[in-house]
Amino acid sequence: MPVYSKKVMDHFTKPRNVGVIENPDGYGKVGNPVCGDLMEMYIKVEDDIIKDIKFKTFGCGSAIATSSMVTELAIGKNIDEALKITRNDVANELDGLPPQKMHCSNLAADALHAAIEDYKKKKKK
Repeated sequence: MPVYSKKVMDHFTKPRNVGVIENPDGYGKVGNPVCGDLMEMYIKVEDDIIKDIKFKTFGCGSAIATSSMVTELAIGKNIDEALKITRNDVANELDGLPPQKMHCSNLAADALHAAIEDYKKKKKK
């Protein structure tokens, strides 16, 4: 049984920014077919700043905790700053993840990056 930090347990039991944003400026969806985790990330952007961010995650406690932490790290940031958030940033902010759960933090960062890329694509049109 993996051992989780207090921060992981806090974000798992009381996740922040759960939900859906109707008509988001950016949307990202990523999944891991091996473990079955699926994450959706929605962002609202004003002047290239992430003003609101929500997520829906189907997965383990680590997947939920990392999704929650990614939203906390990204909100209020410029989209280019938010694109620099890495899997290690997420794991470090949560005071670490068990090695077998590191792929979860990868998914959370990927979902955020996918939402930002979607926003950038829409903006170019």
